Amino acid sequence: MKAILLAGGQGTRLRPLTLHAPKPVVPIFNRPFLQYQIDLLRQLPEITEIILSLNYQPRRIEDTFGDGTDQGIHLRYVVEPSPLGTAGAVKYAEEYLDEAVVVFNGDVLTEVDLRAVLDLHRSRSAKATIVLTPVPNPAAYGLVEADAEGNVQRFLEKPTGDQITCKTINAGIYVLEPDTFDRIPRDTNWSIERRYFPSLVEQGDTFVAYVYDGYWIDIGTPEKYQQVHRDIMAARFSAAPFHGQSRSLVAGSARIDGSAVVETPCFVDEDAVVKAGARIGAFSVIGQRCHVGEGAVVEGSILWPDCWIGEGAAVRGAILARHCHVGHGTVVGAGTVLGSRSAVTDFSRVPGHTARDEPDTTS
Repeated sequence: MKAILLAGGQGTRLRPLTLHAPKPVVPIFNRPFLQYQIDLLRQLPEITEIILSLNYQPRRIEDTFGDGTDQGIHLRYVVEPSPLGTAGAVKYAEEYLDEAVVVFNGDVLTEVDLRAVLDLHRSRSAKATIVLTPVPNPAAYGLVEADAEGNVQRFLEKPTGDQITCKTINAGIYVLEPDTFDRIPRDTNWSIERRYFPSLVEQGDTFVAYVYDGYWIDIGTPEKYQQVHRDIMAARFSAAPFHGQSRSLVAGSARIDGSAVVETPCFVDEDAVVKAGARIGAFSVIGQRCHVGEGAVVEGSILWPDCWIGEGAAVRGAILARHCHVGHGTVVGAGTVLGSRSAVTDFSRVPGHTARDEPDTTS
């Protein structure tokens, strides 16, 4: 059995973090995001190969994961010549598929029981099975309706208040049978959600829903990216490196001055330096080889490897990609996202912003 990870998107909602790092290798703590999906798929021993469907910066992803030897599973890379959409990407990999395939959208982090999903698919002899998850505000997503027996009835994109009949949305995890792929045209941008799934409903195929009420998050925005770190540190989601424990993790090679304050929970990676009088606030992530200067404050922020925070600087509620330099006495405010190799000069003020300032995009 095989799985497909749909990891070809450009990650535009995460820019500037994804300008030089494709979303699959964006770190969650000190591990690339895609590693968490691979770990989940490896829980099904019948999955012998994972196909990574790529388009954006594929070499960076292949260099990170290799052939899967270190993962204990074979990884195959299929690079689309141009973006083909979620269904088009599956169709492009069709030659490698000869039985049911597990499909994951490239934004999803979850603890769903894949064994239970696969068992449901087989017990119903389904042509497709979709994982649904309830959310408090389904108006921000597309609703998926199913009947009492779990048969999918309808998809409704961006419903208005009076159209909300349920709270279950598409969780981006599927089991699909290849004999249905003939309805996906070759070399065409085609959507699983908007074209392929509705065709199953229209043609009366056995299309069933597995409702999952556990941890699920789409990490595609800076706000959600920060949230998943907080969730892991707060033990709301069990994942490496915390494995469900709410506490601070400080690498043995990190050098923290005795007068520095390190609040819990937080994460300080290998070879990081925290100087005298500095404070690492709760829910902060300090990447490898980062330098936090004397009297500086890093609070509720995520620093990718090799960042340099100057003496007396304050970084609060921000995300800094690799090799960022924050000058002495500088204040970086909540909601700020700095791309790789950004430099903020001494005593500057970066006021930050909220999610309301983000452009409207579905990428």
